[in-house]
Amino acid sequence: MEHGAHMNIKIRCRRRAYTFLAILIASGGVACANPAKDQLAQLLKRFPQADANKDGILTVAEALAFRDKASGGGGAQRGAARSFKVHPGWEKEKFPEHAVCYQSPERIRETYAKVLGSGRDPVTSFAKPKDGGLRVVGTGHSFMGPGYKTLPKICQAAGFQQPMHLHTGGGMTGSTRYKWEQENGIFQFKGKAKPKLLASIANAEWEAMMWGPYFNDRPEYYSCWIEFCLKYNPGMKFFLSDGWPQIEHLDKIEGATKKGFVPETIKQLGELQGQAYGELIAPLNEKYPGRVVIMPTCEAMVLASQYFQRGELPGVEGLHRSLGGKAKSLWRDKLGHLGPGFEWLEGYVFYASLYRRSPELISGKVETGGFPGEQLDKVFRKIAWQAVLANPYSGIRDEDKDGKAD
Repeated sequence: MEHGAHMNIKIRCRRRAYTFLAILIASGGVACANPAKDQLAQLLKRFPQADANKDGILTVAEALAFRDKASGGGGAQRGAARSFKVHPGWEKEKFPEHAVCYQSPERIRETYAKVLGSGRDPVTSFAKPKDGGLRVVGTGHSFMGPGYKTLPKICQAAGFQQPMHLHTGGGMTGSTRYKWEQENGIFQFKGKAKPKLLASIANAEWEAMMWGPYFNDRPEYYSCWIEFCLKYNPGMKFFLSDGWPQIEHLDKIEGATKKGFVPETIKQLGELQGQAYGELIAPLNEKYPGRVVIMPTCEAMVLASQYFQRGELPGVEGLHRSLGGKAKSLWRDKLGHLGPGFEWLEGYVFYASLYRRSPELISGKVETGGFPGEQLDKVFRKIAWQAVLANPYSGIRDEDKDGKAD
């Protein structure tokens, strides 16, 4: 086939993809990741080839797969990488000898000082809080960002300051594995160590470390951090957020794609998530008893979807922006980022997990900037405590119902 013919085929494919995508545009300018039944029926008439199993019904999964194929892309390449190679060094008993974690506290400090340049202190430290605050270090990505932003404001309303030192990144670059490699200057970062957290952990006092989840996580991605932290701060505890359900996870449950992203399937996805993260931290708690707990943001969003279904989220207009284009929805995009206002729900889950008390007991006013309003803020506080109590890996029970961990 001549080059010109190849080009014509490519152009026709692109036009077909653009037409298909145009139909998948919801009213807020967002690609509709979960179209309504009439939209799917319309798409099926115009693009019968999208019906992969030829059963005469176009599902959400088939629509998205056809879109990705038609646009020359692949679902795995959209957004955060779900499939990736991990350096074989993780299979060995020790990291390379040049790993920063094997250096003395003074040497780690010097290593990071060189990265920062003159005039900047390589160690972040806080005096022991007298107001009950925990000194926290943490890693994470955009799913942790909302809670990291609101937690200090929530703590301020509760009457104390939240000392925090973070090393975050987008997507995979905020994962625990990636940050460990980057901080230690190993594997892909050989000769480029950036021990932002290691320098402070080894040279200052901390009570807790927080992490965000990532695809294909392994216990060893966390145990390395735990070992290092406990070496210098033996009393530390560790908090892992379990994320939340996403539209693209529907294919994990049989029949869920036909039902769509609704509270029923969201609950099922939440149960799968809970099982996966329970299995992840089980070996960690076996090795470090009582040290590692789950911050159940997943359970909180599952509960929020049920509250929305019952009309009990004042001011929230939609379940997912991709479903109906409503900006004030629980989720704002196909990648699964939280909708406006829900950063406060995540922050309340963080607060409840760290301080083992219900956000409902906070007497001070939280400055949310207008949304959520006072009514929705109260609901968020209630959901956060419900989520913490419902998750068996949170380590929190409240049998006397006083809003404080027993």
